Amino acid sequence: MEVDLNADIGESFGPYKIGDDQRLMDIVSSVNVACGFHGGDYRVMHQVVKQAVDKNVKIGAHPGYPDLIGFGRRHIEMTSDEIYQLMVYQIGALQAVCHAHQTSLHHVKPHGALYNLAAKDREVAHAVAQAVFDVDHELLLFGLANSALLEAGEAIGLKVVSEVFADRTYTEEGLLTPRSQSRSVLTEMDDIKEQVQQIVFHHGVTTPNGTQIHLRGETICFHGDGEDAYQHARFIREYLQDEGVVIKARDPHD
Repeated sequence: MEVDLNADIGESFGPYKIGDDQRLMDIVSSVNVACGFHGGDYRVMHQVVKQAVDKNVKIGAHPGYPDLIGFGRRHIEMTSDEIYQLMVYQIGALQAVCHAHQTSLHHVKPHGALYNLAAKDREVAHAVAQAVFDVDHELLLFGLANSALLEAGEAIGLKVVSEVFADRTYTEEGLLTPRSQSRSVLTEMDDIKEQVQQIVFHHGVTTPNGTQIHLRGETICFHGDGEDAYQHARFIREYLQDEGVVIKARDPHD
């Protein structure tokens, strides 16, 4: 069995440091790099891409709403055309940075509120998928397991990767529990391990109210801005490897 571990990184900007990017890249097999709109900037993008190349970690674009103050976690009213243009702009920026470092972009994963909206809104999902396809149809599209985004990606001809979360709980509909609600984020290591165990080996998860839902994931995300992200990622990597799971990023050519 193979599973990809990914982390959202590169979210520092200017004098502000967010996350523990270098140590996380020693643990995960792929990274989602902020493209300057919800976090990150042109300097950080270059630094992170260089580090990812040095550590042989696959690089993905992590485009979000233009919302530095809200860290991209607030919904912004935009048309589907504007979302398409927003995606193309950010993917293209990171793609150019990768080219400058003699490497290539591996995947795209929307960030925050845009990610959550694309998971359930088919028009937004299509705009996101179309942007990825038009920039480079060989890029992988990461999206929430069982979501409209994965359906849109497959329909347009992209290869998609089903993403699950080690530290986020789920609603009965299979969406992420809103951060405004209690028990939306798991912080205890035992709870995180139990959730990963359910998803990886039993293809399901228990919601906060006790409902069992089907959930199958090819990549497990860790939020780089989380206070204990490195510790959680290291623990889960060691646990999965002890269970015989190979930690490996998806090959776009498979």
